[in-house]
Amino acid sequence: MLKHVTQIPLQPDGRGVRSVQFKALGTACAIQFRCAVQRTALQFVADALGWLQAFEAKFSRFRPDSLVSQINVAAGESWVKIDSEMEQMLNMGDSMYRLTQGIMDPAMLPLIRVWDWKKVHERLPSDEEVKQALSLSKWEDVKRESGRIFLPRKGMGLDFGGFGKEYAVDQIVAIARKYEIEDLLVDLGRDIYATGGNGIHPFWHVGIQDGVQTERCIGGLAVSGYAVCASGDYARRFEHNGIRYGHILDRRTGWPVSHGLRAITVLGPNCLVAGIYSTCAFILGWREGLQFVENAPGVEACLQNEQGVIVSRHFMKHQVKAA
Repeated sequence: MLKHVTQIPLQPDGRGVRSVQFKALGTACAIQFRCAVQRTALQFVADALGWLQAFEAKFSRFRPDSLVSQINVAAGESWVKIDSEMEQMLNMGDSMYRLTQGIMDPAMLPLIRVWDWKKVHERLPSDEEVKQALSLSKWEDVKRESGRIFLPRKGMGLDFGGFGKEYAVDQIVAIARKYEIEDLLVDLGRDIYATGGNGIHPFWHVGIQDGVQTERCIGGLAVSGYAVCASGDYARRFEHNGIRYGHILDRRTGWPVSHGLRAITVLGPNCLVAGIYSTCAFILGWREGLQFVENAPGVEACLQNEQGVIVSRHFMKHQVKAA
């Protein structure tokens, strides 16, 4: 549910930038844009927030009345009718699964539940619990026909967390284009797309999160016409017996990623692409993740571990020194 709207774009600041801040999809969000006409600005924000509210109502697994929850509850029991928008989401999930060769799986909810980072973990999941969750976390087992879907085993479940927020960013950008808004930055929980400029520069400044000293940035990016997505073990995690376990899971092992990579920041042509490459490259790790990014046209990355930073071939051309 959309809530905590803390700023309404009634008046632009000295740069002509209007801002709205709110909480949606379980995270802090912001939209910044330049628009000379007050009525247009208000209508754009109303449409963007309305779209987000409808999207969350349909696709959030945390809402018992959502279509995703209906599908998950019916697992092992019955087919569920779906509309064209859900078909589109499932098709995107399938594309993500194939692009990442199964490393990212939209049917990973059973494994996510076993490792729920929001819980107090008095013990780690047993090998048998992880094995059982993995046996249910298989996109290839999902049955689909035109206009309906069936999860054939009880306990299976869909989760669009791997790409849903990124898709939402791209949809807000599309709404802005309908209003001919050229200067825009959309930030949904640090999944970002920026186009045009901020009223001072012909770009927007986006910080690169430091995955080791999380209170600071390790640099900044000049972003216009690109998405920026970051993944790491610094944001959502839990500790057990002094060992940190992040929220990003490796489907190949059933365990949280633990190869030493702390953070990755990815630039891509849209937020959906940037987000998928960010998460998958983080799972793959230092060298293999960098290679995965460099094989993708129009995608650049900065990877960080305890020892330092490596970047893809053309990442530095987007970097700025100013904080």
